[in-house]
Amino acid sequence: MDILWWILIIVCFVLAFAGIIFPIIPSVLVIWIGFFIYQFALAAENIGWIFWVAMAVLTLLLISSDIIANSYFVKKFGGSKTGERMAAVGVIVGSFIIPPFGIIIVPFLLVIVTEMIQKKTSQEAFKAALGSLIGFLSGTFAKIIIQLIMIIWFFIVI
Repeated sequence: MDILWWILIIVCFVLAFAGIIFPIIPSVLVIWIGFFIYQFALAAENIGWIFWVAMAVLTLLLISSDIIANSYFVKKFGGSKTGERMAAVGVIVGSFIIPPFGIIIVPFLLVIVTEMIQKKTSQEAFKAALGSLIGFLSGTFAKIIIQLIMIIWFFIVI
């Protein structure tokens, strides 16, 4: 039975990384499900409060990394709040349209269209879309690193 639990834990961790490409999969929730499977099905004793507090802090950082990176780069490249919101919508919609490339192409195009509707020049719109793309990629990179830290820390603790 332990082998089945370990397979489920590993599947959870793999799904967490699939959630980076397919945002419909809640990466951080899947990681926590893996932690809870271990804690309640396999562990003889509690993993420890330091682990749980650290995972909670990393979870908050993981959730906010995308928002912070996207917001920062869209603003830095001259984009509007509406363009920033459309980039977020584009990531979700894009995950269903030509996955995994849709999560890059759709937000980029949506930001360009949004900024042009707001009477920006094509050059300004392109620059804002580029900022959205850089924000998305840097947020994604941060999510990968944070998820790796969480999973490696889990294996070190157990």
